[in-house]
Amino acid sequence: MPRAAVCTEPNRPLELMDVDLAPPKAGEIGVRLKASGVCHSDFSVRNGTLRNRLPVVLGHEGAGIVESLGEGVEGFEIGDHVVVSWVPQCGDCFFCRRGQPELCEIGTPCLGHGGLLDGTSRFSMDDQPVYHFAASGTFSESTVLPTIGAVKVPNDVPLEMAALIGCGVLTGAGAALNTAHISPGDTVVVIGCGGVGLNVVQGARIAGAERIIAIDRLDGKLEMARVFGATDVINAAETPARDVVKELTGKRGADVAFEVIGLEDTIQDAVAMTRRGGQTILVGVPREDAMLKIPAFFGLVLKELTVKGCWYGSSNVQRDVPRLIEFWRQGQLLLEPLISRTIELDQVNDAFDAMETGELARSVIKFA
Repeated sequence: MPRAAVCTEPNRPLELMDVDLAPPKAGEIGVRLKASGVCHSDFSVRNGTLRNRLPVVLGHEGAGIVESLGEGVEGFEIGDHVVVSWVPQCGDCFFCRRGQPELCEIGTPCLGHGGLLDGTSRFSMDDQPVYHFAASGTFSESTVLPTIGAVKVPNDVPLEMAALIGCGVLTGAGAALNTAHISPGDTVVVIGCGGVGLNVVQGARIAGAERIIAIDRLDGKLEMARVFGATDVINAAETPARDVVKELTGKRGADVAFEVIGLEDTIQDAVAMTRRGGQTILVGVPREDAMLKIPAFFGLVLKELTVKGCWYGSSNVQRDVPRLIEFWRQGQLLLEPLISRTIELDQVNDAFDAMETGELARSVIKFA
């Protein structure tokens, strides 16, 4: 009976409680969590921005050790270290076969129904289901995952850092390395330097961008952006960011502009900061009623602008998790500086409070 942090209704603190956990079914594995990042998407469920069936065990950025196997499971053994993939990727559906596994037809529905692949949950309390956020539920001492929602990693990779790869790093670095087309020498703008934005910065650096302009409203985040590879920083609370970007880019704008907040105003800023023929990549998760307004002729056709959404860093997790680990081994990908602090499970609400101040990159829950 693992202890878990459960969202029972929006706009209330998560409740710490013991939940029942059924054994894995066919095609599933039981995982003892060792670490879970506290991500803004979890906070968005708690505050009602993202709708999810309740009650739900939040958490989707996790890593742990396989402790049980469902019937017929192949490719995993008890004791394997794994990273959670909150978009399970089957490898064989329409989208997976076309190189877009982040849109997997088998895994994506889990985001809506709150269960695993069969639509049901392994968590329960008093014989009533408690759902898995994003087919994961990593704010728990143990969880059950579909095998296509887990990626094996070498045992020498620290699990608190491996956990971050499963969401923030894949999403941010993937946006730069997979979604966008960055050429060596390009100028890149990154609006929003939280946990995901910092990974966009370092993904752009790895991709060969020559100039990386980081924009935020907090000096602490901008200082972190320099650590991850930003060459220029703009505090948008103190100066008009659009004007500064134009000055830094010979009045043209950036080759690629990333929006990593999810607000209408900053999305419009990203479009305005992109040069003619350039790319605007939308990474941040906006409210469901947020709208993008661009004049069709002057804003798109005449400007020959590409505006592209980015879901999960356009990542193939079986390819990209090992690739990112290799970048980390080579010293190109920074993981440890992403961890602002480690906490225990019962401090998860404090982590959400700290998230609202905007000063932390990531709080990471460490389990015994």
